[in-house]
Amino acid sequence: MLFDVEPLPGDPILELMAAYRADASDRKVDLGVGVYQDDAGNTPVLTAVSEAEAQILKQQTTKSYVGIAGAAEFNDQMATMLFGASHPSLQAGRIVTVQSAGGSGGLRVAGELIRQLRPQATVWVTTPTWPNHTPLLSAAGLSLQSVRYYSDEMNAVDFPAFIADLGDIPEGDVLLLHGCCHNPTGADLNQEQWAQVAQVCRERGLLPFVDIAYQGFAEGLESDAFGARLLAEHVPEMVVVTSCSKNFGLYRERVGALSVVTASASTAPALRSHLLKVVRAMISMPPDHGARIVATILASQALRQQWLDELESMRSRMQAQRAAFVAALPAPLAERFAFVAEQRGMFSLLGITRAQIDHLRSQWHVYIVGSSRVNVAGLTSAKVDYLAEALAATLAEVPVD
Repeated sequence: MLFDVEPLPGDPILELMAAYRADASDRKVDLGVGVYQDDAGNTPVLTAVSEAEAQILKQQTTKSYVGIAGAAEFNDQMATMLFGASHPSLQAGRIVTVQSAGGSGGLRVAGELIRQLRPQATVWVTTPTWPNHTPLLSAAGLSLQSVRYYSDEMNAVDFPAFIADLGDIPEGDVLLLHGCCHNPTGADLNQEQWAQVAQVCRERGLLPFVDIAYQGFAEGLESDAFGARLLAEHVPEMVVVTSCSKNFGLYRERVGALSVVTASASTAPALRSHLLKVVRAMISMPPDHGARIVATILASQALRQQWLDELESMRSRMQAQRAAFVAALPAPLAERFAFVAEQRGMFSLLGITRAQIDHLRSQWHVYIVGSSRVNVAGLTSAKVDYLAEALAATLAEVPVD
């Protein structure tokens, strides 16, 4: 029978969120859920967003459909924000951009597009990668394999291993890369390494597939787009998915964009037709409100500057919390976890055991996902010393077997 089924395991991060909310302790610390939080522990509505919404509500006269591709002004501005107004691929008319239902929606649409146009291609992902990459792309019928990326021993990118594995990927396959703020490690490629990756992709005929969910959270809005922009200059085709959940704080509005760099301006219309067919079959039309907010902010010099100031404040706070956490640890542990202060974005892997993670939760009310990924944006100034104490005590009380 259709409904005679066994229950599936729950999502571990959502279950962790529920456990945290049910914990009555005033000492509890949430380092699990992947959303930005301010120093009061709130996920705020940005001032630029509130002002843009006020303008929209005052001026909007219809709730009719926008179109399969979404709002044209949103798509244009997102492509410009990602690639830069003067990028050769953008100037040449080689980039097709459509609105998506968040970054996840963009990944799913991109996966379906790749399956239809490159059905034999395998998608190669970094080890580790964002856990939801696998179900999103597998659901599109794609086969996934992995390449080495992060070294647990070095707490950093193992670039020689990574670049060596890229050399073994068959021609025509897809390489999924994190544009910045690698999730879950916080360990990014530097500019020289991006240049080597671009060269390998071009020489071996690989299709780069860039997921850039945190533009502005690493080094800044322009710097964080370096890898995607460089690739678009060196390869004939690529796919990029962007999200507005983090840098605009629009988590529940589910807004993002999918951009495809085509081989030439003459091939762009054909690619666009395939892309629109995929979107139409999956969601028919994307939601408008979040995209309208982003478009309003980016079109206004005043709102854009206000947003950039708020974005820089978020980025700076996360880097300050990273440094404060390491500084609060006793000397031996400060050296061991120094990599946390050197990494970027919301996440880092502490590299502690599951037993130690469970002890932190049961004895100290510190909530961390099972991979030891921590969201540094969830750490408030008031809890830095407490977290350092909890970690030091846990490592002493629950040694590695």
